[in-house]
Amino acid sequence: MGRDPFAADHPQLQVVFDALDDPECRTIIKQMEEPMTAKELSEDCDVPLSTTYRKLERLTEASLVEEQTELRASGRHTARYALDFEAVHIDLDEDRSLELTIEQPEQTPEKQLSELWAEVRKK
Repeated sequence: MGRDPFAADHPQLQVVFDALDDPECRTIIKQMEEPMTAKELSEDCDVPLSTTYRKLERLTEASLVEEQTELRASGRHTARYALDFEAVHIDLDEDRSLELTIEQPEQTPEKQLSELWAEVRKK
């Protein structure tokens, strides 16, 4: 579900619009002051868990949320979700087309390692 740290992913404008237009997605965004599990978000947002997973997938595809893997000594890892944007800008460019820019927070070494680990786990 995470972004490829080596690729330049740019979500389509409509994907971002759809995520931001979804009331449950907006509720999830408002609730995320720190990384949270889907279960925590489900409970805090009063949204069924299955719906929460669908909304998190939508937000991830829009590059607004990222899935992080919390490594535990027990060997059981937990997925936590965190906001992955500081601002969304939609501008009208020279040829009168809409241009999307998503400002993302600066990547810390820990975040880079987390994204790399997520990609390794997928393969």
